[in-house]
Amino acid sequence: MIGLVMAGGKGSRMSISKEKLLLEFEKPVILHVIDAMKESMCFSEIIAVTSSNSPNTEHLLQKNNVTIFHSSGSGYVDDLNNALQSIDDSVFVTSGDMPLLDKEIIQTIVSKYNPKNTWISFIVTQDFLKSLKMSGEYKVNFNKLLCYYTGISLVNAANISTLKEITEDFVILNDKRIGLNLNTKEDYDLLRTT
Repeated sequence: MIGLVMAGGKGSRMSISKEKLLLEFEKPVILHVIDAMKESMCFSEIIAVTSSNSPNTEHLLQKNNVTIFHSSGSGYVDDLNNALQSIDDSVFVTSGDMPLLDKEIIQTIVSKYNPKNTWISFIVTQDFLKSLKMSGEYKVNFNKLLCYYTGISLVNAANISTLKEITEDFVILNDKRIGLNLNTKEDYDLLRTT
């Protein structure tokens, strides 16, 4: 399985001058994600998808010997689609802004991989996010529950020619390690209180 870290966004919702994935939480947030993936021992390779939106993040990743896939930076979906088209394997996709991600939750998620499912997105319920004093951005109704995407998916890339042709399956996994994404300054403030 390939570990794919999405690390090429602008982070514009943070309203800060520094690249979002370089924010410090003992170390830069992106390195928390990379280290958790390495420690999980689940991946034959870890690839970071970067762009011209994140040159300093890309430089830090290169300094830490992380393989880079340089994308256009035109948007999450386009960048992910381009990266997946270069891979013919099972893929663990994660956003690079998940500072609480650790090896145990990665192992739990990877254990749910089924090659018959082309795409499994991990989601959290709205009630769970509210219990963390957080809100989500990208929502989906699943099993009569309002849920939000976490930014983590398991993908059988060999079955994909374009993201427009896939059937998406969902797994609810209410866990703060995947529920906390750094999308706003308030999220970062909340992280520093954990």
